[in-house]
Amino acid sequence: MNVQQKIFKKLLEVPKGQITTYGELAKSVGLKNGQRAVGKIMNKNPYPAIIPCHRVVMSTGKIGGYAYGEHVKIKMLNDEGIIVKNGKIVDLENVMYRF
Repeated sequence: MNVQQKIFKKLLEVPKGQITTYGELAKSVGLKNGQRAVGKIMNKNPYPAIIPCHRVVMSTGKIGGYAYGEHVKIKMLNDEGIIVKNGKIVDLENVMYRF
């Protein structure tokens, strides 16, 4: 299994209504300082309806980018009950999923 597959598989563990960070996801598959690598992999997600890359955000709470536009990512997060204000997750600690 390559790194991309490991990351996608790990991301499937994050339940609806919760998020993780690029750094947490990287660490969960053994990538030290792999935030950027995770971001690039998320950007190339061929199955966004199956692999929930919209649930990956920055450690600061900012939502980060999304291949289909930030407004789509915000809507998807809102639809799962995650509140986003001014591009940041509200109440980050309560919606954070820990591996």
